[in-house]
Amino acid sequence: MRIITGSEIETACSWPMIVDALRAGHHLDPAILRDNLLETGGRKMLVRSAWIPGLASGVKAVTIYPDNPSLNPPRPSVQGQVLLFDETDGRVEAVLEGVDLTAWKTAGDSALGTDCLARADIETLLMVGAGSMAAPLIAAHCSVRPSIDRIIIWNRSKERGLTLAKQVEASGLNVRFETDLEAVIPEADLICSATMSQTPLIKGALIAPGTHVDLVGAYTLGMREADDDVLKRGSLFVDSNETTIGHIGEVTIPLEAGTISRADILGDLHALVQSRAGRTGDAEITVFKNGGGAHLDIMVAHAIAKALELSTQTK
Repeated sequence: MRIITGSEIETACSWPMIVDALRAGHHLDPAILRDNLLETGGRKMLVRSAWIPGLASGVKAVTIYPDNPSLNPPRPSVQGQVLLFDETDGRVEAVLEGVDLTAWKTAGDSALGTDCLARADIETLLMVGAGSMAAPLIAAHCSVRPSIDRIIIWNRSKERGLTLAKQVEASGLNVRFETDLEAVIPEADLICSATMSQTPLIKGALIAPGTHVDLVGAYTLGMREADDDVLKRGSLFVDSNETTIGHIGEVTIPLEAGTISRADILGDLHALVQSRAGRTGDAEITVFKNGGGAHLDIMVAHAIAKALELSTQTK
């Protein structure tokens, strides 16, 4: 068994590698998935299990403490580990640092969705939220759409938004922070939202034709980042039917209200990667709900473990 630290994950990973691992994983049969969520006082413990036949199986166990970033010293809001089992004999192949792996997996998931759905010539990315996932999401999206040359950042806290803007600017991108979200929504070719919002922030009536919307933040039944108009105007896709429908408010609330129907969810990542679904025209608004799931963690963990194994063998 190998213990893979956060620094080893950072050394092994690149956005092309992560996106390719997720793409390859979605050419396999769908994973067998099980989740267990415990909650008390706004804090959560989530245990997610996945078995991908022909690849690997594993468990991801994390805690979610929303107030951690405001501690002194600050700590990540999500902490945990991923346990990877070998597909051939069931042995524990590796234990991986969950915080670093989650960032690569989550942003890679959205980047794959963008690569499948966004127009090839997009230039302006609107990042809604300036939390810990914002910088990885910006980098991941830019890796699959190098045509992006303008970043707009909106965040409720101006201080955190400006801090992110400086960080992104240091990477050589043209970036600005804006305080009026409604004013900048029409400017975007790609809207990526990663917040803890319980009420919709993104108004579909303001979205320009041809825009791709990447919804990352909502992960419980009570959370939403986009209003009904986003889902009614846009063509809706999800990373996984099993981890979004009935589990995440972004999709479940409008389904239960009759705002959209099950038929309005046009495909998951298996369908997108295998070209069984996707964008049908340049003016189409596409919407991708990033719901996560342990199968994605296992795809990424397996790729990291194999990359590090190969690196060790070649030294």
